Amino acid sequence: MSESNGRDGESHSTVRNVVFVVLDTARARSVGIQSIADERVVAGDGRTETSPASVDRDVASADGTGASETPALSRLAEDGTAFTNAFATAPWTLPSHASFFTGTYPSEHGTHGGHTYLDDDLRTLPEAFADAGVRTIGVSNNTWITEEFGFHRGFDDLRKGWQFIQSDADMGAVVRGENLREKIEATRNRLLDGNPFVNAANILYSELFQPAGDDGAARSTDWIADWLTDRGDDRPFFLFCNFIEPHVQYDPPKEYAKRFLPDGASLEDATAIRQDPRAFDCEDYDISDDEFAVLRGLYRAELAYVDRHVGRLRAALEAAGEWDDTLFVVCGDHGEHIGEHGFFGHQYNLYDTLLHVPLVCHGGPFTDGEKRDDLVQLLDLPATLLETAGIDDPKLREQWSSRSFHPDSESESRDAVFAEYVSPQPSIDRLEARFGDIPDRVRAFDRRLRAVRTDDYKYVRGDDGFERLHHVPTDPLEETDISDDDPQRVREFSRRLEAQFEPLSTAEETAGVAMREGTKERLADLGYL
Repeated sequence: MSESNGRDGESHSTVRNVVFVVLDTARARSVGIQSIADERVVAGDGRTETSPASVDRDVASADGTGASETPALSRLAEDGTAFTNAFATAPWTLPSHASFFTGTYPSEHGTHGGHTYLDDDLRTLPEAFADAGVRTIGVSNNTWITEEFGFHRGFDDLRKGWQFIQSDADMGAVVRGENLREKIEATRNRLLDGNPFVNAANILYSELFQPAGDDGAARSTDWIADWLTDRGDDRPFFLFCNFIEPHVQYDPPKEYAKRFLPDGASLEDATAIRQDPRAFDCEDYDISDDEFAVLRGLYRAELAYVDRHVGRLRAALEAAGEWDDTLFVVCGDHGEHIGEHGFFGHQYNLYDTLLHVPLVCHGGPFTDGEKRDDLVQLLDLPATLLETAGIDDPKLREQWSSRSFHPDSESESRDAVFAEYVSPQPSIDRLEARFGDIPDRVRAFDRRLRAVRTDDYKYVRGDDGFERLHHVPTDPLEETDISDDDPQRVREFSRRLEAQFEPLSTAEETAGVAMREGTKERLADLGYL
């Protein structure tokens, strides 16, 4: 299905450059961009009172002053436009990025846990910019968003931000070694995988020179700043950057961690907590409420740290004289469970904790400090970015389900957003191979899920007959399933899902990608394998 973005961008405000920053695993509730529906709840007598979501939110400042934990994002929102009801189409990196690179839903682009490659016949946003004569640069700190999985198309240069020198070989096993013996063994096993001199340089950088608690943000921002200063042509540019710091493992720099840990929790206590989402799912170990509170502190510290680098990117654009001509967009690609609903990580469900993400735009028409609460999806970004840049790409437009949220666009506003979880990642078979006998609760996650959300209701349905319905204004945390109480509304939303997508069926599994060993190790470290 395809939806036009209305105008081609030539008749209203356009920009010269587009910078698109993804804060991997950033959820809206933790960066202060919260749906109005989450702020206040309507009481039975028509009064409004504080919502449980407001109490549960973790966006208050650590020092009690009310100062923002993410000042760079707050400044962007004050000068630009913050979208308080922005939603991902999928709860994890690979299908979510595929959606906002192609403007399509997961069942349309087919990139999921059972098929981990972005197919070559799909038109991508970088290709649209490149064919319009725009310089295209990408810096990814997430292993999924690399050439190995099909995300390089359209980029003049797509770099691995965590590497000092670009290489196909990943020395992550050395970096992750827990003691000197493990590091030496990993170095011996991997040093000759490719160019040993390049590998040695990457190991030395990671072990001796990379800032403590940094997962590539500092190196990526430094490189982008240098590129802005030294680039050899004056063409407009499209710059994409993925910062992965908020992703497990949460290991922020010490000075950030100490700011956000709960009272009485030491850094030693925090670092001793095991962070293995799939093992937690499979009841291989337990995390107490107090430990989850500590993990939420570490997570908030990661967001504060990466926010610093968002601010550095802005400063680099200002120093290069490009800020006033640039659309600067920051979003999360999906959210995170840190104890909510009994989950850790971002798999196996479609709660808003995973789908509701921050989205801020600055530049062009997005400069008036507006806070918009209309429903938008991340797959709306291709239509919006191209319209704001004054670019029309018929091939991408023919393919997408994207709707521009440019203030002057002729696209219809959404009255609902949709999300899909096409295939479990990792699969139940992989969990069994790792843990043996797994809980029945986890076996139940071997299903395909779809969700539709309006301002008033959220409905989720699985291909195994699972379903739940929530009244969003009075149940923003999705704690009370009312599907049995409102069968007519369930039928209405079920029909709407069927109208939006094909009937639910088992996702097609393919051979996927034959990953390099270094890639497997890095993805395993991120909790995916």
